[in-house]
Amino acid sequence: MPSTVRNSLVWVLDAFERDPTFVHKRMFTADAAYIDGRLCLTVGDRDEPWNGLLVCTSQEHHASLIDDMPGLRPHPVLGKWLYVSQADPAFESIVQRVTALVLARDPRIGVEPKPKNRSRKRALPDE
Repeated sequence: MPSTVRNSLVWVLDAFERDPTFVHKRMFTADAAYIDGRLCLTVGDRDEPWNGLLVCTSQEHHASLIDDMPGLRPHPVLGKWLYVSQADPAFESIVQRVTALVLARDPRIGVEPKPKNRSRKRALPDE
């Protein structure tokens, strides 16, 4: 597939367009939403298990989020995050619920991105 192919799930990120802290970034073959500098979710439309919504969270919040939205499951590759496949009948309702929780700043959703490993700056000599 050429890299110009648009992710068919990018519409999920439209819910954040009015939030002044929203940043949309490409992440490998997916699209990611950052709110308040935190990575909150990604969407991808590739082969399973990369065909749906990934909710960026810590494992301590898995149980309560799954209780709220039983269609969520730990992602089979990135087990630290939760996932719902686009093929799941509850996909759109889970998307609506998760985006509402992100906009409400639910503390269970969102992770601090790892700082980029920039080239090392030379140490300044002691004065």
